Formats: sequence, structure tokens, C-alpha cells
Amino acid sequence: MAVVFTESIQASYDGRTTRGCSIGTKSLVTSTRSYAVDVRAGLTYVFRSPGGRAFSRFGRFNVNGVPTVFAALESVSRCKAAWYRVMVPLKPHGQTGYVRAQDVRLRPLRTRLVVDLSTRRLTAFDRGRPVLSAKVAIGARSTPTPTGRFYVNQRFRDDPLGPYGWAAIGISAFSEVLHGWPQGGPVAIHGTNRPSLLGLPVSNGCIRVSNETVKRLWRLAPTGTPVQVQV
Repeated sequence: MAVVFTESIQASYDGRTTRGCSIGTKSLVTSTRSYAVDVRAGLTYVFRSPGGRAFSRFGRFNVNGVPTVFAALESVSRCKAAWYRVMVPLKPHGQTGYVRAQDVRLRPLRTRLVVDLSTRRLTAFDRGRPVLSAKVAIGARSTPTPTGRFYVNQRFRDDPLGPYGWAAIGISAFSEVLHGWPQGGPVAIHGTNRPSLLGLPVSNGCIRVSNETVKRLWRLAPTGTPVQVQV
């Protein structure tokens, strides 16, 4: 993307158009649809503003060998999408930035997850309608589950008999108290080999579900899926 586009974006803030095309932003998140942004290849830079200063960069795969994905929030267009504002999996969580549209692939999603820490339940929505509700274990008082808006950024299957159960679905949240934890203390929704603890505040911040539930979530929640954790 040519650097001259920076001036074109500024023109949109002034309410003008460039070369016959309106310039503006459009939300990509609704109650029934959202979008993931997949890194195509090589390095993708994340900018503070369209054409501004880059503050981070991501390869096609993350440190775990999983394809890098962001959650799309808005498109910035000049005739067609030129930039996407995205959520990025960095500490402190909740950071957003802009990536060039030419560097990524936009992928539609129809599901979202809501985790309510007060009721200790997870609800999955498909096109705005609830399709799954399940009991969860949440973070202990000393290692609470962080709250906020996140997204599924990676998924793993390892030892089905281990502590993560059938699968782990990583989200873009990080523990706010486990400062020395590997990779910054990432949080996941995962299965368990101790189902008797479901419904209790016992984890290091992760959200535990039954193995049957995580199997269903594996189908319902691809990478990029919005996740809201609330009190």
C-alpha cells in the first residue's frame, strides 16, 4: 500500500472524497456476523493508524506453529477495503491496530461465545441465537479469569487424557497476575480430566468445560470467533 494513502485517509476525516471514491470506516461486527483476518504469508505489520507507525509484526504462524489470526473490527475503505482495524493477541490485552488489506484474508464468521463468570456458564450463539450452554470452571480468587472482549486466536489438541482434556481453544486474553508464566500467561477455554471441578473457581485463569462441550466448541468456534468474558 502506497504511503500516499495516509493523506487519503485524513481526507476522509475531513468529509471529502478522493478520485471519485468515498473514504470511510465500516464496522465489521454485528450480533449475527463477524470476521476473522488471516495472515497470508511472510510478515504482517500492525500500525497505530492507517499508514502510521508500526508497533508490532506477526508471521504467518505464531510461536506455537498455529496460523496467525486477528479479529476484524472495522474496514477502512477507498473504493474497496484498504485497511482493517483488528484486535491483536498482545499484552496488555484489548490492544487494537491496523493491518493492510492486501496482507491478509478476510473470513466471515457466524458464531460468538459469552462466558459469564457470575453464573459460571458459557453460551455459544450462532447467527445471534443460543445453541449451547454449559457449566464452566473459572479462575481462582488469586488467579482470576480476565474479563473483556477477546477472540479465539489458536486451537490445540494434545493429550485427551491430560489436564486440557480433548482440546484447548486459546483466546486473546492473558492472566493479569501470572507475570512469569510462559508466553505471558495466555488464557484458553479447554476440556478437563477433572469434570467434578466444573462450576468452581479453581483454575489459573483458564475456562474449563467438559470434554463433550469442548468437542462441540471445536466445531462451533473457529479461530477469529468473538469471545466476551463478563461478570
